[in-house]
Amino acid sequence: MSYENVEVERVSHVGIIRLNRPKLLNALSPGLCLDLNDALDEFEADFPDLRAIILTGNGRGFCSGADLSGQIAAANGDGPPPGYNPRALIPPLAPRFRRMSQPIIAAVNGVAAGAGFSLSLASDIRIASDQARFASIFVKRALVPDTGSSESMVDLVGLGIASEMAFTGRLFDAQWALDKGLVNSVVPHERLMDEAMALANEIAGNPPLTVRSAKKLLNRRFWLEDSLAHEHDANAPSMP
Repeated sequence: MSYENVEVERVSHVGIIRLNRPKLLNALSPGLCLDLNDALDEFEADFPDLRAIILTGNGRGFCSGADLSGQIAAANGDGPPPGYNPRALIPPLAPRFRRMSQPIIAAVNGVAAGAGFSLSLASDIRIASDQARFASIFVKRALVPDTGSSESMVDLVGLGIASEMAFTGRLFDAQWALDKGLVNSVVPHERLMDEAMALANEIAGNPPLTVRSAKKLLNRRFWLEDSLAHEHDANAPSMP
């Protein structure tokens, strides 16, 4: 199946999803969110033949977060584009990642900011290019961390580092992310997909029902739905 905003590929028992809005660093538009959900549906339906998923981005970015064009249009009096509701479309992607039958490896090829950063954290494993950058940039937009990252950040790196990221909105490089435990490994940019494929194939070589059960077991406290509700409430004071 083909999509407008993502590219999908199957290599043996591994599925690859490439976010495909490279000119906008793969910002999450309504179309991209819907296509990503459909691609996940397609791959989920093929379990257990399809046993691991790699998520990456085309171009220089992994994902720069929510596409703000709707907010800009509204501010100019033009109204948001049809279907534009980032708070409805984007946050549910994080628990969807956690509930997939297959492990998801985020191959972070460039900037991962805002909700794009959150989606990398919602993945099971993160491999970063040495060109990757990470930012919980929400505070720069008068928002709190969302798409589950208020929970997943603390879970991965602890309260202190999560607070530094959330309160500053600063952009951090791949080595910093590795040192703090945000990513599993950092590899040369040109080796990123090779390394992600090697890991995905290693996972796919194990009994798929057991891997699925292990993912469910490891995530039993981290489905993220409760976090979405808390994040929504925490954003209320900043909303018009």
